[in-house]
Amino acid sequence: MSVEGVRSEGRGARVGWGVLAGFLGAFAVFESVKYGLLTTGAAVGFFLLPDLVGRVAGGRRRVVAVANSGWIPVVILVGYSVSPIVWPPLFTAGLGWATRLVVGRVVRGG
Repeated sequence: MSVEGVRSEGRGARVGWGVLAGFLGAFAVFESVKYGLLTTGAAVGFFLLPDLVGRVAGGRRRVVAVANSGWIPVVILVGYSVSPIVWPPLFTAGLGWATRLVVGRVVRGG
């Protein structure tokens, strides 16, 4: 495979992550408008969570790795969707966290 082929795959991945980031962000905004200030605070707070944890942890790799793990927001979103829990701030918190992680992938390049 040529170098050019690798570069084009990287751009395609970045576009894909960008589309996912736009979808998750739009979904978080939709839910925030629909349910109000508490859901907005949860989405924004959990969007900022990985960066805040990184600063507070002072470079402890395991703590930062957990905060940047994509499994946690996925578990929150799927768990909320299939469980009888009805508390929209929990769902928007998962959306905010997932959006932040995906935006990080876009910025880093896939």
